[in-house]
Amino acid sequence: MAVMNNERDLALARDEGWYRIPERSAPKELEFGWLAFYLTKAFRADGLAVQYLARVTGRSLVTRVELMPAESKHPRALERYHRIAIAAPERLAEPIRSKRGRRLVFIPTTLAKLRLAREVNDLFHESPLEDELWTAFKQRHIEAERQWYLPVAQRFYCLDFALFCRDRAVDVECDGDTWHSQREQIAADNERDNALTSCGWSVLRFNTRQVREDMGGCLGHVIATIARNGGLVTAEGGFRYPPSDRGGEPPAAMQEAVPDYKEEVD
Repeated sequence: MAVMNNERDLALARDEGWYRIPERSAPKELEFGWLAFYLTKAFRADGLAVQYLARVTGRSLVTRVELMPAESKHPRALERYHRIAIAAPERLAEPIRSKRGRRLVFIPTTLAKLRLAREVNDLFHESPLEDELWTAFKQRHIEAERQWYLPVAQRFYCLDFALFCRDRAVDVECDGDTWHSQREQIAADNERDNALTSCGWSVLRFNTRQVREDMGGCLGHVIATIARNGGLVTAEGGFRYPPSDRGGEPPAAMQEAVPDYKEEVD
């Protein structure tokens, strides 16, 4: 999935059959057969959603001025871009929306996930462990944002799952055994947890065994943490409490003003 910033870029994709990615900010993996396009808020009612899909037919590395000869005086005229040749973009039958109006650039995904996706968070395809927890969250109606970038003290942290609660936001991490058991990564995880805690976040970490063998226990911890922090703030601005395995009625939804956790979208 790639971003489409304006009507002109969409017209170039339709009429000339290409999409450009700056070499300096290109994703590591460029061997893909399809591009889905996430439209920004510049598209008004169509924006903040994946609306189009196009088959990739070729790739080349060119300068910006080669792509747009009429803009030879552009400040980035000599910068290099990946020119992704594509077939005519086809509009999806149903848009794949971002509930919180996120600022998104690239998301690695598969055609199978794209066909089944109900929202942007369904598209991520980086960790089977995260996919398992995401599936469990959806079954329990636990609203979360995947791969949420959070600025803390001049650094950006990518959270596996961000849950926005009334009193305190929660970061839920899936720690794969191989990567997170390394000494350097343990130290980095501790530094990260301290940074998030210092700016008011709760952090929950689950390893491979917990996710694969005790999903109920993982969900129990998540649901209890949500309850302690005042309930989930939904994308629509309401409150909800996911049901626990113990049953019973959740706390009554509160009516105070909801904090604004939405990302700014350029």
